[in-house]
Amino acid sequence: MRFCFALLFITSAVAAQPLPLATDFTAPGVSGYDPAIPTPEAVIGHIIGTRHTRPEQVVRYFEAVAEASHRVHVAEHGRTWEGRRLIHAVVTAEGTDLEAVRQANLRLSDAPDEMGDAALGAMPVVAYMGYSVHGNEASGTEAALLLLYHLAAGQGPAVEAVLQNAVTIIDPLMNPDGRDRFVDWVNGNRGGTKGMPSLDGQDREHNAPWPGGRTNHYLFDLNRDWLPLVHPESQARMALWHSWRPQLSTDFHEMGGDATYFFQPGIPSRNNPNTPERTFDLTAEIATYHARALDRIGQLYYSEESFDDFYYGKGSTYPDVNGSVGILFEQASSRALAAETVNGRLDYATTVRNQVATSLSSLEAAVAMRGRLLQHQRDFYASAPDVARDSDVKAYVVSTQDRARAAHFTDVLRQHRIETYTLGEQMEVRGERFAPGEALVVPMEQPQARLIKAAFERVTTFEDSLFYDVSAWSLPLAYGLRYAELDRLPEAGSMLVPPRSLSRAGVAYLIPWDQTFAPRALARLQRAGVRVRMATTPFEAGGDTFERGTLVVSVRQADVGGETVHALATESVRQGDLDIFALGSGLTPGGPDLGSRSMPVLGVPRVALLSGEGTDSYNVGQVWHLLTERAGLPVSLLERDEVGGADLSRYTTIIATGFLRGLDDGATEKLKGWVRGGGTFIATEGTASWAADNGLGAWTKREAEEDSTMHPYADVSAARGAQFLGGAIFEVTLDTTHPLAFGHPERMAIFKNNTLAFDPADEAGTIVATYTDDPLLSGYASVPNLERLQGASAISGQRLGRGHVVLFDFDPTFRAFWWGTQGLLLNAVFFGSTF
Repeated sequence: MRFCFALLFITSAVAAQPLPLATDFTAPGVSGYDPAIPTPEAVIGHIIGTRHTRPEQVVRYFEAVAEASHRVHVAEHGRTWEGRRLIHAVVTAEGTDLEAVRQANLRLSDAPDEMGDAALGAMPVVAYMGYSVHGNEASGTEAALLLLYHLAAGQGPAVEAVLQNAVTIIDPLMNPDGRDRFVDWVNGNRGGTKGMPSLDGQDREHNAPWPGGRTNHYLFDLNRDWLPLVHPESQARMALWHSWRPQLSTDFHEMGGDATYFFQPGIPSRNNPNTPERTFDLTAEIATYHARALDRIGQLYYSEESFDDFYYGKGSTYPDVNGSVGILFEQASSRALAAETVNGRLDYATTVRNQVATSLSSLEAAVAMRGRLLQHQRDFYASAPDVARDSDVKAYVVSTQDRARAAHFTDVLRQHRIETYTLGEQMEVRGERFAPGEALVVPMEQPQARLIKAAFERVTTFEDSLFYDVSAWSLPLAYGLRYAELDRLPEAGSMLVPPRSLSRAGVAYLIPWDQTFAPRALARLQRAGVRVRMATTPFEAGGDTFERGTLVVSVRQADVGGETVHALATESVRQGDLDIFALGSGLTPGGPDLGSRSMPVLGVPRVALLSGEGTDSYNVGQVWHLLTERAGLPVSLLERDEVGGADLSRYTTIIATGFLRGLDDGATEKLKGWVRGGGTFIATEGTASWAADNGLGAWTKREAEEDSTMHPYADVSAARGAQFLGGAIFEVTLDTTHPLAFGHPERMAIFKNNTLAFDPADEAGTIVATYTDDPLLSGYASVPNLERLQGASAISGQRLGRGHVVLFDFDPTFRAFWWGTQGLLLNAVFFGSTF
């Protein structure tokens, strides 16, 4: 690769040629476009900006350009839940040895002390351009198509400067499943392309039905998944991102149509303190390039408002803690082909134009600041040992007693390039014991020191009281794993791996319930027709003590043969990393025998999940994902509007999660009648409040006191916002003798992002989890909110007629990375009718 250090946009001597877009836009510094490179229209059949481009058309165009241009290399880096291809293009000067460039770039983080300024001078900058992680924020993907065409076909000093000095990775379809839903709707609800698009905000094209196209297949916001890495789209993207480790990483979005255009920096008081100040300085300098680009086309914009750089699980903040500079862009959305806004008519083509303009300004900045961006990444990793030495914490030790959860946790760390080793000595830290071979150690002194600190630390003091997203995300707490801070590095050892084989039982198999995938084993057995008992009292057998919730699987079944039972148990061990115990006798030396009445046969849950208009798609998706992917339990998505006419007798359990709005009186009474007749109704967060308000049990809410302070007008919004609970981690105590808490410890961390609070019920045995007197473990919560939570009920269960109502005042399945609390919801599903 030959490096050209001229400024990109020296345009006085260069004739202009517009990009093939349905509105005028000419990229500076381009003399023309190579006719041998197909335009988007030549491949997909429409001019960009006249229709919404389908995911498969995007893939087809990228591959067509790669076939025609030696500058472009296209590859697949993954598949979505629905099997759609995740592709990217790597664009740079023809003849570049990409693998040599990539390997040299990785040395900035792997061996920064060996990368002197002379070495940096011979390196290109690497820019990752990510588009439309929210499927209905569609203009970004269209801009990616034009950026690819521009770099592949463009001729002139601006394009040459980028090709010679940068490697550009274009990720055009970060969420093709969501985009497909959205594009099907808008294209299918629009008249002919030759007609005038509807500007009416009440028109069908402008109002995609629930759940919309923002989220992925399971209705998750993928722009909150950069840290948890729950979904295949995120895991594939992370592998791609870390295979290059770019110096600049962009994230193109849309916002409300009445806005203008946002680019970072965000709100300075909400910057994450683990991010070096130099990152924000570079972000501010890059912003001047965006400002000039938007000034050139007369587009208004703003920065340092609305959005922040705090939560590292987003596409614009994760790069900041990995030696890169992440940039968020937010374009006012037309959603449809055109919309009427307070600023006048907004055409889809105009939104695409603006995204193209800032795509080009990003690359202009990357080339102009190439040396400093490379130096920044090198110095970021060169200073990692200093970060570790300055920290009082030298390592974290994490229990791996729950092997399945620990394995998922370790895999997430691995994907973030965080190294671990097995504990080799007995340790006791502030009353917590960690045994050799049964814990892992995460040393601070490694390249990802800053990310480790951010992922493990507990913080309760903040500069600001307002957050765009959550204020806490400690990964060990989310996974429900015991962990401790260490002031030294302990000895290394070998992980204890119990044998995966299962001996054949003569009488029964026992499955302790405190294992992550015990519910999946139960669902597998019940699907096969096996009747499973549950211990409600501890007992002894085979030299071990078995706690409440232990599953008892008799070998002799009325309808299933012993060979089948053994095969199912063996498969559960293999797939779930489970301990299953084989017994040759039903007589126990301590506690009830296996045929005792205290070991009732569990009913088979038939679950409906309320969905559709009036429900929270995020929360619905989380529960759908949990039951389907992790528990292996069939679930029916029951539309809210169908409840009144549905045959509810098909279901033993109905779950309403997040919020529930618009359920009419007749449907509400029918639901209550179904509960009284023996059904189990499970409600979380706002739906728990709805249940309390609609007579589904005797619940008393703790109302928040109104702030009577006479704030100046300019401070009212911030004062109200400070009372909002955007997301923090709290401690609760559990009544582990209650079936809803079986298999869980007496104290747990839970995640809560609402201000709902319930008084403990007067009836004995109804309180399952209670907030401690000092509940805040990590994150921001105002003093009034903390005071209301002290001693409040977090989980409660009451009988209503012959049925049961279970309320959670928090979200036990938050973003699917709260593995530690998801089992509480599964308890309600499998055991909700047993108390």
